[in-house]
Amino acid sequence: MATIRTMSNPIKSGPIASSLLAASLLASLLLPMPARAQPATYRLDPVHTRVLFAISHAGFSHALGTVSGSTGTLAFDPDDWSSAKVSVSVPLTRLDLGDAGWNRAAGGHGLLDVNAYPVATFVSSRIEPKDSTHAAVCGTLTLHGVGQNLCLQVTFNQLKRVSLPPFHRIAGFSATTTLSRKAFGIDAWPGVIGDEVELRIEAEAEPASSRDDNANAPPVQAPVPAVPADTGARPTNPPTAP
Repeated sequence: MATIRTMSNPIKSGPIASSLLAASLLASLLLPMPARAQPATYRLDPVHTRVLFAISHAGFSHALGTVSGSTGTLAFDPDDWSSAKVSVSVPLTRLDLGDAGWNRAAGGHGLLDVNAYPVATFVSSRIEPKDSTHAAVCGTLTLHGVGQNLCLQVTFNQLKRVSLPPFHRIAGFSATTTLSRKAFGIDAWPGVIGDEVELRIEAEAEPASSRDDNANAPPVQAPVPAVPADTGARPTNPPTAP
């Protein structure tokens, strides 16, 4: 019986296959890489952004105070925490402990010295994502003229468009951290005021470009005037022609 011999496919092996493989690799290198989305830029809403602090009052209780009016910018992509950047200014002259005397003492020369250092700032330098809604945001906190590394434990609450005019998208965050006031040169009254300061931050931010944000917003519906009910009453004297 004659033996049937089959020829090998020249495409699968040999110089032709090598040429095709090289050409495909070269083509893949020359193709443009897909553009990576840039994080959107937001600005903090000073009305809905507040810093809450707690510090020991001689061991009897923890004095609570707030600072309102913070401003700053945030670059944020909820799908890529690692690209986030934040820069915040906190006006210490807006500090409120609920008592005018306490406010003056806390802002005085021995403590925050707000006349010389009216603003605290935080600028991020790295982001350590934990999951889709949590990350450590680390950077430099400058307080009382001293800069120190600090990490905020941040929770991303949500990003959505509000249902009221002007229909902005709003990003909401919560953050916590602790710091040593002595590390920033604020060391007066150690027997009365504790060293550890607990911080809690609640922040809302809206797109830096409101015009672009509103481009696809739903139109504002004008209120429909109420139609008076027909009571069935008729005029007793019909109008006469002039």
